[in-house]
Amino acid sequence: MAKKRDDPKKSKKSHDIRECNLDGEFISPLHSIRDFTAGNIKSVLVNSRYAQLLLSLTVAGLFLRFFNLGFNSIWLDEAATYNASLGTFSGIWQTMAAGDFNPPLFYWIEHVMLMVGNNEVILRFVPALFGILTIPVMYFAGKEFMDRNVGIIAAAAAAFSPFLIFYSQEARAYSMALFFIAFAMVFYLKALKENDIKNWALFGGLSAFAFWSHFYVFVLIASLVVYALALQAQNIRENIKNIGTILLAVVLFSLASLPLILVTIQLFFTRTAAPPTFGLQGFNIIYQILVLISGASEILLVLFAALFIVGIVQAYLTDKKQGLLLVSILLLTFIITYVMSYKMPMEPRHLIFVIVPVYLGVASSYGMFYRLWNTRGIVYLLMAVLVLVNLPMLASYYTEYSKDDWRGFSGQISNLTQPGDKVVLVPGYISLPFDYYYSNATDRTLEYQATTVKDLQTISAARGNSTMFYIVTSDIFAVNPNGDEVAWLQNQTKSAGMNGGIVLFVSR
Repeated sequence: MAKKRDDPKKSKKSHDIRECNLDGEFISPLHSIRDFTAGNIKSVLVNSRYAQLLLSLTVAGLFLRFFNLGFNSIWLDEAATYNASLGTFSGIWQTMAAGDFNPPLFYWIEHVMLMVGNNEVILRFVPALFGILTIPVMYFAGKEFMDRNVGIIAAAAAAFSPFLIFYSQEARAYSMALFFIAFAMVFYLKALKENDIKNWALFGGLSAFAFWSHFYVFVLIASLVVYALALQAQNIRENIKNIGTILLAVVLFSLASLPLILVTIQLFFTRTAAPPTFGLQGFNIIYQILVLISGASEILLVLFAALFIVGIVQAYLTDKKQGLLLVSILLLTFIITYVMSYKMPMEPRHLIFVIVPVYLGVASSYGMFYRLWNTRGIVYLLMAVLVLVNLPMLASYYTEYSKDDWRGFSGQISNLTQPGDKVVLVPGYISLPFDYYYSNATDRTLEYQATTVKDLQTISAARGNSTMFYIVTSDIFAVNPNGDEVAWLQNQTKSAGMNGGIVLFVSR
């Protein structure tokens, strides 16, 4: 009996996203550590499009993060990093415990870096390095979340994100915290699938490193644990022992972070003892972080939001648990942030870690488009879009100052002052970035710090025949929200110009 021919119309290809494999028939020989031989690595680099794209994105990310690394001068927060990192290891811990509101891990690393030298590049080297390493980590997070296509698209978004590039070029702990929490997410996603001890342990350990990098990342860690418990609720009800693997991650995190947790509780009550005098509140901080991670543009926010929604639908269709994961942890994070913003000072950068679930959602949108057009070109197209929309901002980023130019301003003060003149910094703590570049001993001037009107009056009363230069920044409104210092300066001095966000007044 003759074999029945297949109907060509029925043999039409399925639009299952599992068929969207950029590597074609090539199967990677790398499955474990033992497989990492020179021959296998060469085979992957030659034949795997994913490996080639990831390597290219990482190299591009390296260039974007190290190019002009010392272009901007050190600003207030970076100067605070420098000042804190000068202490001993125990001294750094004591400074944090006394109310620095930043974990010590980054300061300890910077302390070691300062043994190499002291300039803008050295201070920013570690953040830039962690910024680069986050690119491949985002790939593996996307791969575990759905597939390699999500991974490579998320890596492209991270590599060219102006927001991530900016904080990779700032001597603060944000890029390090992002790296550790993204890395922790890789094993968290593995653990949700396999529920094994190893992956839960790695999630707990890496989460501890993230917490030692930045306090607020605890919000995402807690959200991830809550989701895991909710997901396993039925199994836990059937057998309480099923909570063991998740509990292991919590115990490891707690043990590794115990000294920091105790201090954090104390600092939390100190920080929330009075209403915040600076920072953003309510929906504004949530909106601003979403704008920033979308390329600092409201138009791009619409694009990212649309892709994210499409991605959530696709993730839900593929595996409803995955779609619920992203929505759940973002909602929990934003609800906690909304409440906390009215109790303590908060800035959008504190939420840098939401980039992980947002970019995974955006990258997942490729699957819906693939279902419609059934071409692997969709992956390349979405990558290209996420790169191209960021190029206009990147074009100006490296040629215009994005931070207050304390380096240039200190040179201006040196040219304006005469021996015996008095330089007054308002508020006083802006002496940190100013004194990184300026030496009143070399310039033979007298330097003062003023935080209140009484300080200004006392310093002014001892003026004598010298000229007084008042250096003021917008931070004055954080320490003096009623504005009486500004009113005093307007009445007693005259404006002598502005350099970015730094204003100079001179005695009349």
